[in-house]
Amino acid sequence: MGVVTSDAFDVDAFLAQPLTARLATNGPTVRPLWFLWEDGAFWVLTGPWTRLFDRVKDDPKVSLVVDECDLASGRVRQVVARGTAELVPFDVPRGRRKLTRYLGADETRWDDRFLRYLYDDPARRGTVWLRLTPRSLRALDLSYSVG
Repeated sequence: MGVVTSDAFDVDAFLAQPLTARLATNGPTVRPLWFLWEDGAFWVLTGPWTRLFDRVKDDPKVSLVVDECDLASGRVRQVVARGTAELVPFDVPRGRRKLTRYLGADETRWDDRFLRYLYDDPARRGTVWLRLTPRSLRALDLSYSVG
């Protein structure tokens, strides 16, 4: 994987934040989603109930963007990844890590639809991971001084 950076920042720390990514598939179709950055890959929950699942099965080439733009501080950073997505078996520990980063550690406060990912049988439900191990990853810090 080639990593291109401009005014380098800690990409792993940036991607550890609960930010929303946008994933583009063939079509083109772009969708916002939650992700987990772990083991050099982006992990996204999906399954046969989504169009994403079928689109990736038909054409696994994808692009993904995670960015932030804070006008008050002038912080503007982005990570752009490209590669071939894989649909791989779902595992509950990784699922819990992903959901905890967005919903917090107290599962009693989670909406039932998120709990079902962890407690339903993934094989029966069809839950899988979309794993994107980037072929290329570009990180840019375009921040500016305010006032």
